[in-house]
Amino acid sequence: MYAQNGTAFMADEDLLNTVLADLKRTVREYSTAATESNCPVVRQTFNELTMDTLRLQGDLYTQMSQLNMYTAPGKALRQDIDKQLQTAQQTQTKCQQFVQQKTGGAGAYAHPANVQAHQPNVQNPYYM
Repeated sequence: MYAQNGTAFMADEDLLNTVLADLKRTVREYSTAATESNCPVVRQTFNELTMDTLRLQGDLYTQMSQLNMYTAPGKALRQDIDKQLQTAQQTQTKCQQFVQQKTGGAGAYAHPANVQAHQPNVQNPYYM
């Protein structure tokens, strides 16, 4: 961006970091909207918006990283990641069991047939 006198209003790196932060915030907002929606169509719409925004955020991060405009945090230990994943899977299983118990196995929210299970792409982890 440039001011009226032709000088840079904001450095590209600062501008892109602002956009990156806003994309992260937007993902949180869309996720909240999806979890709070009562209508399956609205929920699916926010899920799609979340995934599209995650892809855009991933693309921007990748470009910024390649241009040395963003330094990722230090690497996590594999055992810490595995522990967090295991805890999340246990929580998900408990939630599914609770919902099945309370709904008699027929959940109030039916997943659309066109929604695929989330399988991370090993080549680019930002694409699902």
